[in-house]
Order: sequence, then structure tokens, then C-alpha cells
Amino acid sequence: MYDVGTREQALALVAQGRSLNSVSKETGISRAAIRSWQTRLEPLPRMAPPSPGPPRDERAYAYLLGLYLGDGCISAHPRGTGHYLRIACADAWPGLIDACEAAMRAVNPARKAYRAQAQGYVSVVGYYAHWPDLFPQHGPGKKHERPIALEAWQQAIVDACPWEFVRGLIHSDGCRITNWTTRIVKGQHKRYEYPRYFFTNVSADIRRLYTDTLDSLGVEWAYCTRNGKPYNISVARRDSVALMDAHVGPKY
Repeated sequence: MYDVGTREQALALVAQGRSLNSVSKETGISRAAIRSWQTRLEPLPRMAPPSPGPPRDERAYAYLLGLYLGDGCISAHPRGTGHYLRIACADAWPGLIDACEAAMRAVNPARKAYRAQAQGYVSVVGYYAHWPDLFPQHGPGKKHERPIALEAWQQAIVDACPWEFVRGLIHSDGCRITNWTTRIVKGQHKRYEYPRYFFTNVSADIRRLYTDTLDSLGVEWAYCTRNGKPYNISVARRDSVALMDAHVGPKY
């Protein structure tokens, strides 16, 4: 693909009375290309292939959607119609990185993804023309500064694979920790430990997607406000933690 400046320079040589053959030998551009520029100077716009529709692997997509809403971004290729999907994964969780790459390969029709090492984290990257179609929440600016809502077809996938979606959200912006407190038993202080899940996201819309899905699964949750800001959502009741352990578990 030659830029407009290169095309104009070739045509300027032809305008001097030079033959197409001589201009071709000097510039390395084929005679056919120079001849076509005499009719149309501007390159034809590249046409993106038609959108393939919703992904076939719904389980992988639901998990990848959760990761994207937490730690993902989409950027356009500077010289083409394709896009890059990037998911940032901390080095501390190699199993999460493997799961992210496997999900991205399953969703990407090209079945390709690669890893880019950065300071303290790995970006799992996939190239595909239609990432914005698969993740229509993509847009300018930070996610918490714009509305985030699922399309009807996305919600249908989340309804069909709710645990995969919750797992992706926890793997991106959540954790499983062990809390402790003390109680007085027979006059003595006893240490009491219990597991707990936390999810933290500045976007109220993303937090609502998380809690709505927990509600559909029968998982009890509560806001854990810090400095007056309800960014943290806690799951601490024993039965609910057991459900989360069975389907999500700690990062690894």
C-alpha cells in the first residue's frame, strides 16, 4: 500500500513526459499501479469483513468478558481495520494468565493470542477485526467515566454462564482472603478466622453487573464502604463463601 505522497511523486515523473516503464524502473513501482493512479489517486478504503455475530464458546466468552470489564482494553491497529484486545494479568497469578490466554484463543476466530511482559504484569493480547463488536462496552476514556451496560445477547450469555462471568470479575478485580477477629470465650480472647471474597471496582455499573449476577446465583453480598466510598463488595456468609469456593476459588 503506497501513500498519497508516493503516488503523487510517481505521477509527477509521468507528467514530465517519462514513460511508465522508466518511472517503474526508477521507483520500483509496477506500471499497472502507476497506470491505475492516473485514474484514481486516493487508495480505496479497506473493508472490514462482516461481523461474525456472538461467539460460539459462551463459557470462554463469559469469563473473558469479566476479565475485560476489570483489566481489559481495546485499541485500533494504527495501519489497518483490526483491533487489539489486551488483558493485564499480574505476574503473581500464572494460572490466571494461562486461563486468560486459553479463553482469548477460544473466543478469537483466529485462535491466536500472545503474551507481552511488562513491569510486574503480563498483557495477554489478541488481534481481531471485531473485538469492538464482541465487547461493545469499548469506548474513549475510563470505564468508570462512561455508562457500562450489557447488550441483550451478552446478558443472555451471562445468564447461561453466570459462574464463568463472576470468576472473570474476581480474577480481574477481586480476591479471596482470610479475615480474623477475636471473641471472648469463657473470659479469654480467642482468635477466629473466616474466608471472605472481595470485589473492588470504581464503576457503579460494573459493580451492579457483579451483584446482579450474585443475586441470580443466590450468593449473599454486602457493601464494605471505605472512606465513604462503596467500591468494595464483600461475600462473607458461610454458605455463600462455600458457593464461591465451589465455582470460583482463589486466584492461582
